Amino acid sequence: MFIQTESTPNPATLKFLPGQTVLEMGTADFPSAEGADASPLATRLFTVDGVKGVFFGTDFVTVTKGDEIDWDHVKPAILGAIMEHFQSGQPVMKDDAQGGDGHAEHSGEDAEIVGQIKQLLDSRVRPAVAQDGGDITFHGFERGVVYLHMQGACAGCPSSTLTLKMGIENLLRHYIPEVTEVRPVAV
Repeated sequence: MFIQTESTPNPATLKFLPGQTVLEMGTADFPSAEGADASPLATRLFTVDGVKGVFFGTDFVTVTKGDEIDWDHVKPAILGAIMEHFQSGQPVMKDDAQGGDGHAEHSGEDAEIVGQIKQLLDSRVRPAVAQDGGDITFHGFERGVVYLHMQGACAGCPSSTLTLKMGIENLLRHYIPEVTEVRPVAV
């Protein structure tokens, strides 16, 4: 098994491409070891000294390390953990814990606007963010403000504020006049 790595805009996060499906659909975010028991792979990765966050996409794993450790020291152990996991035949996620589609439900008078926002996020934003090893989830729309949550490599990335304000906000405002601002939310 050959696992490729790619850098991300977040210097604390690397993207690992195992050359096979990681999640059939959706994403899974483990910003800390708490809750990682839903995934045998995440549990294994958190045993590596210095791993602070794990995120799964359909064909990639992003790992965030702590500032106190260099990639040269932690990367071989992460590669080994990913390789061991896929060779073990264990699932990435336990049967009762599958990835989500990254969207909060919304109904009411703004339902049509929310549908347009979600469609733009799915078609234009999420694929670009996934290229960088992350994801973005919709958390709400209220009085012209769109609330989004950055995950994976995008969480804590130095350029995430710029991405939200200059990229996503401008795109949504261009196509949906009712959108006036985009704000990040912490989950």
